[in-house]
Amino acid sequence: MRVVMFGYQTWGHRTLQALLDSEHDVVLVVTHPKSEHAYEKIWSDSVAELAEEHGVPVLLRNRPDDDELFERLKEVDPDIIVANNWRTWIPPRIFGLPRHGTLNIHDALLPKYAGFSPLIWALINGEPEVGVTAHMMNEELDAGDIVRQEAVPVGPTDTATDLFHKTVDLIAPVTIGALGLIAAGQTEFTKQDRSQATFFHKRSIEDSRIDWTWPAEDLERLVRAQSEPYPSAYTFHKGKRLDVLAAVVSQGRYGGTPGRIFYREGDGVAIVAGADARTGRNHGLAITRVRTEDGREMGATEYFTSMGGYLTSRP
Repeated sequence: MRVVMFGYQTWGHRTLQALLDSEHDVVLVVTHPKSEHAYEKIWSDSVAELAEEHGVPVLLRNRPDDDELFERLKEVDPDIIVANNWRTWIPPRIFGLPRHGTLNIHDALLPKYAGFSPLIWALINGEPEVGVTAHMMNEELDAGDIVRQEAVPVGPTDTATDLFHKTVDLIAPVTIGALGLIAAGQTEFTKQDRSQATFFHKRSIEDSRIDWTWPAEDLERLVRAQSEPYPSAYTFHKGKRLDVLAAVVSQGRYGGTPGRIFYREGDGVAIVAGADARTGRNHGLAITRVRTEDGREMGATEYFTSMGGYLTSRP
């Protein structure tokens, strides 16, 4: 089939590479200009450079809603558009133009985790598995019929970076497998159960801030979800930002006020956590590694030279 690819960052790069390696003919690539947004500088393999290396024409757009793009699409006459990690709304006159419509590749097990940063949100929420979904695009965000979907388990120590590598390897088989079904003439696919749909927003620095009223189990997953190269989970100590690079749920149960720097436990320092911490029934978050405001990384037992005081959400 004649394919136009809309994509960005490593997700788009992997999708384009899969298309170039397949029997399909990539006739045009549309991608975003480079961005300085913290989350868009991560996994930033260039879709434009890969396309140019293979002689595929490239158009740069922030939004695909101009007449010039529409006319160019009509000229190249695609059988299908394939999109992955396209960051802005694609209007119906674009996604409905090809003979077979538009296939969107999303790194979540739809209908849950539509929208942005699905792997990070899924890890924070303790989901047992994550995956990749190929679905037909319609006017509602990530809501079209599912053509193909594959899942991988979330391990007990997996970080968001680990889940990225697990799921990015699913892009090629999910994309090419879905295109194979469409090329073979299949037109009926799995409807999404919209009662199960959830939508998540783009992450920002605010979303990495530690709230000590969360249970320790949730905070431990937040720290893993904000693993390098993502911006780290952070708190404040004596008015200065402190990045929490590694942590585990404490063995002991600690009562008192959330955020209290309480007890050395093994290689970590236990912090009281949970909205009902006063009951003494909660485990704490045992921080094991931190980074100071001036960029120094060290073990928590080295940083916290004495117990007492509080970690806070604000300076």
